[in-house]
Amino acid sequence: MDRALIIFQALAEPTRLRILRLLREMELSVGELAQVLGQSQPRVSRHVKVLAEAELVERRKEGSWVFLALGDENDLEPIFAALDHWRRYHEEDDDEMGRADRQRLQAVRNVRMGEAEDWFEVHAAEWDAIRSLHVSEESVESAIVKLVGDGPLGRVVDIGTGTGRMLELLAPQCESAIGFDRSPSMLRLARVKLEENRTADGEEIKLRQGNFYALPLAAGSADLTILHQALRYAQHPAAVIAESARILSPGGRLLVVDFALHDREELRTRDAHMYLGFSDDRMKQWFEAAGLEADPPVSLDGELTVKLWMGRLPLDQQSRVT
Repeated sequence: MDRALIIFQALAEPTRLRILRLLREMELSVGELAQVLGQSQPRVSRHVKVLAEAELVERRKEGSWVFLALGDENDLEPIFAALDHWRRYHEEDDDEMGRADRQRLQAVRNVRMGEAEDWFEVHAAEWDAIRSLHVSEESVESAIVKLVGDGPLGRVVDIGTGTGRMLELLAPQCESAIGFDRSPSMLRLARVKLEENRTADGEEIKLRQGNFYALPLAAGSADLTILHQALRYAQHPAAVIAESARILSPGGRLLVVDFALHDREELRTRDAHMYLGFSDDRMKQWFEAAGLEADPPVSLDGELTVKLWMGRLPLDQQSRVT
């Protein structure tokens, strides 16, 4: 009963309900949340404090930014179920403020995507060199090959393929291989690099422009999905993990290669990183939420630590995301 009282008291304010609805869509910094709500940062911070004390919202500090995400799924699931129910049966009550919130949230998305895409268009030709700034690419690739094994890999999907290096590296072990990226410049470079490469079955490597939140692939269509130094550019990493897991067949694997948590703030402003690395605990939570079993992570220490996280979809299960 005490827990229920804490939750209902935290929800008994319209702005805090608006905050939960927005964070359901994507993680936001405090500044972005204030922009969407049309309120001052101190006022928004007070509301966030109440929600955080009720464990409905989590705060994560990255450099000088504070990001907000939803808290315990077990508490939030019935809350959102109730909100969805009321909205479904009372659509006429979907107030003007809610519509304005969604419009301003889309503006935040557009700014983020625009900044990232501008950066990628400018730096596409330098991408492979940029990737190797912190731990030698040879060391990273050696660890990847060791982790995925030297046997057949089946159907491989490289999400955020960049210039296609992962497809180039693993194609000899693939039955089929396809890479997705948002950047036309990246894909043009990848097509040049992979022009002569074929899979183990002699198939051409496919490259498509695509959004890693909504891949144009059916559930169960991949045996290995890869996010190689791409997740840190995502606005909503949990959603990317879930989508990557959705397309896995039972027994399939997801490999995430990215930085461990760090405090190099300049990478956010200079190199368009949305996240300053990831913790093992957070990655394990995202894997489990997507129905994946997490293997022990592999660490490669350098100026910045590179981590390899592997998640597996049990043979007797399908992804929780359909």
